[in-house]
Parts: sequence; C-alpha cells; structure tokens
Amino acid sequence: MIEFAVIVSLIAAAIAVAAFVVAHRRSPGKPLPAGTRRILVPFTGGELDSRVLDAAIRVSRAEHATLVPAYLVIVPLRLAEDAPMQSDVHVALPLLEAVEHAALRAGIPVDARIEKGRTPTHALQRIWEAERFDRVIAPAPPAHGGGFTPKDLAWILTNSPVETLVLRPAPDGAEPVRQLDAGPEKAPGRPRARTGSA
Repeated sequence: MIEFAVIVSLIAAAIAVAAFVVAHRRSPGKPLPAGTRRILVPFTGGELDSRVLDAAIRVSRAEHATLVPAYLVIVPLRLAEDAPMQSDVHVALPLLEAVEHAALRAGIPVDARIEKGRTPTHALQRIWEAERFDRVIAPAPPAHGGGFTPKDLAWILTNSPVETLVLRPAPDGAEPVRQLDAGPEKAPGRPRARTGSA
C-alpha cells in the first residue's frame, strides 16, 4: 500500500512539472504580449555582415523590438527533410551566439533560432508560416559569394508578409560575424531549432 502511494505521488509530481514546463514555454506562433515587436534577421552561408547586424540592432532599439536572428540550414534533396545536418548546426550555433552577445550588449532582447529547408527561401517560408514578425531585415549577397542570392532576395521582397529591408553588406575589409565574441556578459541560452532534430 505504501509503494502504491509513493508511485501515485511520483506520477502527480511528474504531471505538475510537465504542466509547469508547458505553461512557461513559448511555442512558435503563440501570441505575444501587446506591443511586443519582432524583427527577423534571416541569414545563411556561415556568416552575417557585422554592419548588417549593427543596423538590425539599431532598428530593434529604435522600435523597442526583439531581434530574431534565424540561421537557415539547407537540406540537400538527397537527404530526408528532417535530417540532423549536424555540421551546419555546428556552424550556426557559435554564429548565433555571437549575434546574441552583440545584441545583449546593446540591451536588445534576442530570440534566436535555426530553421531547415530545401532552399533558403523554403526555410524562410516555414518561419513565416509559424511565427509573426513586424519587420524583416535581410542581408544582400556579399561580394565573395554565399548567403542569399539575388534570386532569393527577389523572392523575399515579393513574398514577405511584412515590411522588408535588404541591406547591402559592407565593402571588403569589414569583418563579418563568424564566431562567439567573448565578453563579460552572461552567456545567452542556446538558440532553438524549430524543426525537429537539427
């Protein structure tokens, strides 16, 4: 009888913990408090131009908005759409952490994520379908290649559900954000991969 009571109390405790976690986790697409603005900065290709990031931080500060950096992972057609893509995630995580540190130093709240898709625009469309944003700031292709293509940017400008800015990266010589910038700030939480096991 005592064992049964212990089992029942353990089950009740587990249910209480699960309910607490579910109640305090913001799922994609869940309505945000009134007045909460969100600025999406999607990028891919292993870097984000530092001047594009600085501009996104300035806009976020001016609009009292949360900065949402989203690294887009491309899943080749030869792989299943939910393939883990670990090597791409290993590139994305330190890059997103560097973006988070820069934003947090400026006093801007950050909500980073990783999204997968067959193409950058496919991944971006999946984010748009799941979440609400007030503005999109997309980096134009750097001179050395990588990132969004002109065709991607044309698609983004045509299909974006909100006001969209395309910022041209800085001329050669400016350092892109590529790795975690060590600083005295408290390290932010890991960005979440919204689609399966990235």
